[in-house]
Amino acid sequence: MFVTQEAKQSALPSPCIGVCRLDDGGQVCTGCRRTLGEIAGWSAFSADQKKQVWERLLALPMPVQAKTCPRCGNGFTCGAGGEAGGCWCAELPRQLSPSEAASDCLCPACLQKQLRAGV
Repeated sequence: MFVTQEAKQSALPSPCIGVCRLDDGGQVCTGCRRTLGEIAGWSAFSADQKKQVWERLLALPMPVQAKTCPRCGNGFTCGAGGEAGGCWCAELPRQLSPSEAASDCLCPACLQKQLRAGV
C-alpha cells in the first residue's frame, strides 16, 4: 500500500500528555500548553497546522517546577539549572527510556547514580 507524504505528516501525534488542566486564565492547558483552539481543532487540522502547533510548543521555554525525587525523597528543581538555560538533566547522556524511568523525574544525584549503574 502506498502512503502519501501528506498522510505521513497528518499522523503527527497529539501533544497531549494526559495532564489536562487549564491555566488561571482558562485559555491554555497546563499539561501540553496548547490553546483551547489548538485542542479543539487538532483532529481537523492539516499536517501543516499540526506541525505549526508542534513548532510553537517546542519553542516555548520549559516550565520550572519544584519536585520531590520518588527514589530518595529529596526536593529539587526540574526545568532549570542547565548551562544552556534549560533543565540540568538535558546535559546528561540520554540513556534512559521513559519506560525505564520512575513515575517522575529523579533528582540530580539519583539520576547520576542510575546512569553510572548503566541502567
